[in-house]
Amino acid sequence: MTSQPTSRTVRVFRYDPAEGGEGHFDAYTLDIPAPETTTILDVLLRLQREQDPSLSFRFACRVNMCGSCGMVINGREALACKTNVSHLPPAQDITIRPLNHFPVIKDLVVDMDPFFAKYEDALPFFEPADARDEPHAIRPDDKARIDIGMATDCIACGCCVSSCTMVNHHAGYAGPAALNRAFTLLADQRDGLFEARLTRALDSCYACRTEFNCTEVCPKQISGTRAIKYIQRLALKHLKSLRPLPSHPAEDRAVERAKNGTKGAVEDARTSAAAGAATACACGARHAAPAATPATAPAAATTCPPGGPEAACPSRRSFLTAAVGAGAVAVLGGILGTAAVAPTLARTPAQWVPVAPIKDIPEGDISTLPLGYTRRQAFHSEQVQTTVLVRHDAPGQVICFGNACPHLGCAVSWDPLSSRFKCACHGGAFDRDGNVIAGPPPRGLTRLPWKVEDGILKVEVV
Repeated sequence: MTSQPTSRTVRVFRYDPAEGGEGHFDAYTLDIPAPETTTILDVLLRLQREQDPSLSFRFACRVNMCGSCGMVINGREALACKTNVSHLPPAQDITIRPLNHFPVIKDLVVDMDPFFAKYEDALPFFEPADARDEPHAIRPDDKARIDIGMATDCIACGCCVSSCTMVNHHAGYAGPAALNRAFTLLADQRDGLFEARLTRALDSCYACRTEFNCTEVCPKQISGTRAIKYIQRLALKHLKSLRPLPSHPAEDRAVERAKNGTKGAVEDARTSAAAGAATACACGARHAAPAATPATAPAAATTCPPGGPEAACPSRRSFLTAAVGAGAVAVLGGILGTAAVAPTLARTPAQWVPVAPIKDIPEGDISTLPLGYTRRQAFHSEQVQTTVLVRHDAPGQVICFGNACPHLGCAVSWDPLSSRFKCACHGGAFDRDGNVIAGPPPRGLTRLPWKVEDGILKVEVV
């Protein structure tokens, strides 16, 4: 199905717990005259206010900061408050559904408890290695700080977990968000739970298949894949410090039942849960803590082996340790780790992207034009759909601004009535030159290098 340029068909997933079932999609028609400045959250609010008050969804900050409005928009995980209608192809309907791998509570609202349970299993809290009377000074150019980089900006929106196919196959898999948090603490020399945290995180790292789905959808441009590969490479340097987690009870029962020719561990695990078995892990079973866990760490909350409760065979980690040997693992893992992590540390190369024929851009005005391109880093690529603000004063006199506010990254638009650039989320305002004149932005709008080639205006992006 297709939609008209300003009249868009919006298909929203609906689920009512009182009715049950598998849910369905309702179609709405909405006139959107300014897609460049209309977010998907604006669309949902208008639908709720104008057409269907029963529509349920979450939102809070509206500035790409709280992570509440994570959902799947046209098949891709994103924040509703950060996704503009202009980011979506104009000839397609807008389809909105809840995040994958999460229990649906109602419509677009999902239960985040399993997400945070696995987050807690990864020991996400900071435990100081020693007591200090003075703050621990960390230089901005410290290597560990550079390695952590933007990974500390995670807002726990769940988009990465929704995009990860392995979450569906490994019940005990901590997921990219929890492992990214573990990575930021493992790279912090002040933390005192290194061995316990590395042991917990490594068991989940073996479930990753390096698909880069989490990296592609993260609204904060964090690479969960990079964090996972960093942990694996870090483990190779500290093999003697690791204490393998004991096998999961469901895994042991699966092996025993396989020997007896009976049904697998899934039914056995369900039976245990129905009988009221105590739970201390995201998988729903209690198992012993690793021997290396210090007294400061929770003793009962541990993670599953990489295969999860459904696994009926030894974990990949156990196989590598026993069959291949630590030496072979170190050599092979070092090669694979370097190959997987090193390219992601390189800066994304800049590229020239065509915007529009220069003759079609009105002179003496500021235009908001769509910009689409493929961004590549190492062996990962993603499609970027955004806008660029073009000020065309006269022939050969052009200024191109990025549309992201330097405060929180939300979209900036040109307001011809007040003759200023505005960020509606928090009151930021900029003059025609992109300088800050109101609000909290710390600096002016980003100016993009530009050139005219064969009559086409092009901008340089990273």
